[in-house]
Amino acid sequence: MSLDVHLVLKCEGEVFSSNITHNLGKMASACGVYYACWRPEEIHCKKAKHILPMLEKGVELLQDYPAFYRTFDSPNGWGTYDNFLPWLIQYTNACKDYPEAKIRVSR
Repeated sequence: MSLDVHLVLKCEGEVFSSNITHNLGKMASACGVYYACWRPEEIHCKKAKHILPMLEKGVELLQDYPAFYRTFDSPNGWGTYDNFLPWLIQYTNACKDYPEAKIRVSR
């Protein structure tokens, strides 16, 4: 199972799309980005700019404490710190580039 995230602009259509495993849910929770990534509607976030501060803080925490966050690596190898950090940086950059984009997720 996986999470699909999409950023969509009214005039341009989809401007970002990416996928990540659900096995990273605990790591995402630990660095404070679970709801921003997996369930933005539950925290009333509809646009990229609404989740951007959470994503930036999550990236900062992951970069500052890699050993801690590696303890959340999935034992089967599907969902590791080394997969999650680059994915989160890419998603954060897309939110910076398209702050007015609507967030769409499917789980």
